[in-house]
Amino acid sequence: MDRRPIAVPVIIAINVLIFLAWQAARVDESLELVMAGNFLVSTAHLLDGRWWTLLTAAFSHIDFWHIALNMFVLWSFGTILEKLWGTRIFIVFYLTAAVVASASHCFVSSVIMGNPNINALGASGAVSGLLLAFALLFPKHRILVFGVIPVPALVGALAFVAIDLWGLFAQSRGGGIGIGHGAHLGGALCGFLFWLLYLRKRFKRPAAGDSFQMAMDPAEIEEFQRLRQKLDHEGPEALTPKEKVFLEQIRERVMAAHQQR
Repeated sequence: MDRRPIAVPVIIAINVLIFLAWQAARVDESLELVMAGNFLVSTAHLLDGRWWTLLTAAFSHIDFWHIALNMFVLWSFGTILEKLWGTRIFIVFYLTAAVVASASHCFVSSVIMGNPNINALGASGAVSGLLLAFALLFPKHRILVFGVIPVPALVGALAFVAIDLWGLFAQSRGGGIGIGHGAHLGGALCGFLFWLLYLRKRFKRPAAGDSFQMAMDPAEIEEFQRLRQKLDHEGPEALTPKEKVFLEQIRERVMAAHQQR
C-alpha cells in the first residue's frame, strides 16, 4: 500500500485558513482582537491562561512571504518524513516541536531578553525540527539553501542553527532583528532529540562498508519501505513489474557492494 502524505496537506490548509483570517482581521477590529488573543504566543499570554497559544501560534502567519517560505519547506521535507515515519508519528512529532518552539520563544523573551510581552507566530520552529531530523537521517542528501545553494543536508541544517545562535546572541545584547531565533532553536532541539532517542535506532543507517550502504536517496528509501510493507501485507504476487524491477536493482546493488568487501 502506498502511504500518501495526509498530515502535511492538512497542516498547510490550516495554516492558509488562519493566514486568510489574519487578512480579514486587517479590516475588522473585533476579529483582529480575537486573532491577536488566540494566535500569538508570549509569556504574557501564558500567564493570562492562554496555554493553547503554544500550539495555535505555530499555525499562524500574517505576512505572505512568511507563510510561503514555511509551507514550501514543510512540503519539501514533511512529505518525505511523513511517508517514512507514518502519519501518526509525524503528527505527534510536528505538534510536539511546535509547542516546544513556542515555549522556547517565551523562555528566551522573558529570561534572556527580559520582555515577557514579545509576541511570536509562525511554523518556523516546527519546520526547523523537521529540517534537522531530515538532515540527521540523510546527512549527505543535497538540499538547496535559499533555493539556490546546493549543500549536504546536515551542513545546511547546522548552518541555520549557527545563524540562529548568532541571532539569539545579538538579541540578548539588544541588537539583532525581529526573528524568533529561540523558537527556531527549540524546534531544532526537538528534531535532534527525536533523532537521538528514536530515529537513529528505528531507521538505522548501516555503517560504512556494510553491504547495504548503497547511498540511497530519500525517494529510494521511501519506495523501499513502501514495498517492504506491501510484501508483508499482500505477498510477492501483489508486486507490479515496475516494483519487481526496482527491488531487483536494489538486490544487485547489495550484491555488488558485498562482493567489493
